[in-house]
Amino acid sequence: MKFVDEVSIFVKAGDGGNGCMSFRREKFIEKGGPNGGDGGDGGSVYMEADENLNTLVDYRYTRRFDAQRGSNGGSTDCTGRKGEELVLRVPVGTTVIDAGTQEIIGDLTKAGQRLLVAQGGWHGLGNTRFKSSTNRAPRQTTLGKPGESRDLKLELKVLADVGLLGLPNAGKSTLIRAVSAAKPKVADYPFTTLVPNLGVVSTERHKSFVIADIPGLIEGAAEGAGLGIRFLKHLARTRLLLHLVDMAPLDLSDPAEAAETIVNELAKFSPALVERDRWLVLNKVDQVLDEDERNQRMQAVVERLDWQGPVYVVSALEREGTERLCQDIMRYLDERAERLAEDLQYAEEQLELNQRIEDEARARLQALDDQRALRRAGVKSVDDLSDDDFDDDDDDDGEGAEIFYVR
Repeated sequence: MKFVDEVSIFVKAGDGGNGCMSFRREKFIEKGGPNGGDGGDGGSVYMEADENLNTLVDYRYTRRFDAQRGSNGGSTDCTGRKGEELVLRVPVGTTVIDAGTQEIIGDLTKAGQRLLVAQGGWHGLGNTRFKSSTNRAPRQTTLGKPGESRDLKLELKVLADVGLLGLPNAGKSTLIRAVSAAKPKVADYPFTTLVPNLGVVSTERHKSFVIADIPGLIEGAAEGAGLGIRFLKHLARTRLLLHLVDMAPLDLSDPAEAAETIVNELAKFSPALVERDRWLVLNKVDQVLDEDERNQRMQAVVERLDWQGPVYVVSALEREGTERLCQDIMRYLDERAERLAEDLQYAEEQLELNQRIEDEARARLQALDDQRALRRAGVKSVDDLSDDDFDDDDDDDGEGAEIFYVR
């Protein structure tokens, strides 16, 4: 199934049914009075998180969704039938955004969680509602109110405890295969991983965590190069990042320089994401046979990054050092959960950090989308619109509007 993590849709709640104007007509009853019923309420539109879904592909091609309209009222005081609710099922981890205002309507982070995105219209009133001692035969009704309509943007961020960072071919997919039952594609060429992969790592009975593997980053990713920039947003909700470094790259490149590239691209994408707890994992050390060369490469990476945090030396292919790594991750997650429950200040700081990461990621991706739109329109950059003035003042219209000529 194709992985889709961003879609735009239009939702329309059902209109309310109109009220009925009717009078009682029976034999031997000349003036039976009004008996027009109310209309039915329009159906509302809801989003509901479904743990059995992992992609937004269902909304890729069908983009308009309308709830049912309420039925009109009937005679003999019959109330119209309510419109049926429309429930759109989305994966857990979906954020619902109003496309017009960019306001976040809600975040569906738990299975079964439901969010109202468009309210159904209120029913119209029948003429029975307007009878009084002075108006015994009212000829007045009201129409049903129109249902709410909205343009929405749905963003899916996978829910994982640990995220993997690294260049293509750093061994991220191999590591997730080694520590979990997930079986992502593994090959000896870059960009084998095209979509995020999730794996559940069990360290003890009834104790586990979720690890996410995203496509590798390359230099220039923050400006849109490669695939990883699109999926970096999936790391916004992780609790820990593992920075994988290939110590024996096939192209004989410098591992220290490769490690520095990842840190630079991460900082360009979201400075707040750099503040997330991060561990350094040196992979494929078994392929460096000379012990002095191996130690020299590891020391070079640590010094190049000025690394002060934990460092793990593993071989994902041979599963050396992976068990200790997983045990330490589980211990870290447990201690973090306890601290969040006991230390309110720490909990507030983490909540603020999470919000900053999501805001920066959304702003960065929106900026890249705007740049692509300008390129499609034939404009190299926003500077082309602001700095270059190809017209003279005589071409301005009467209200002083300046005309831009797009190359």
